Amino acid sequence: LFRSLRRGTLSRVGSESHTGRREYRVGQYVVDLISFEQLVLQVLRNVEPGSGSEKRVCVIDEIGKMELFSQPFIQSVRQTLGSERVVVLGTIPVPKGKPLALVEEVRQREDVKIFSVTKENRNSLLQEIVTTVQNCRK
Repeated sequence: LFRSLRRGTLSRVGSESHTGRREYRVGQYVVDLISFEQLVLQVLRNVEPGSGSEKRVCVIDEIGKMELFSQPFIQSVRQTLGSERVVVLGTIPVPKGKPLALVEEVRQREDVKIFSVTKENRNSLLQEIVTTVQNCRK
């Protein structure tokens, strides 16, 4: 089990530049790409395959616009998804506007099951998701 207790600022609300470096924006948020990569990449790169016949579970919340500014994140997600010894439980945004390449790539994978969460079903989905993850780990 790899767990990181490190914390950091992943984004901030802002309209003016605080540094001389390039800023990555999603709406009103400025993404702190350096902090994001320092926190997230260490965890993704240390996902250890499960022992024996049982697969390890890796939770990624989320694969969205902010995260996709990071090429190393994209590469790490692809590598993790490609591992036969790891099950990924992740969140992706509902399609709207311009498609996000990695999100659509994930959505189209044959080994991916998409759960659409709504206000009406969000409380009843938990058991189905748990059962699906448990079955995938075998």
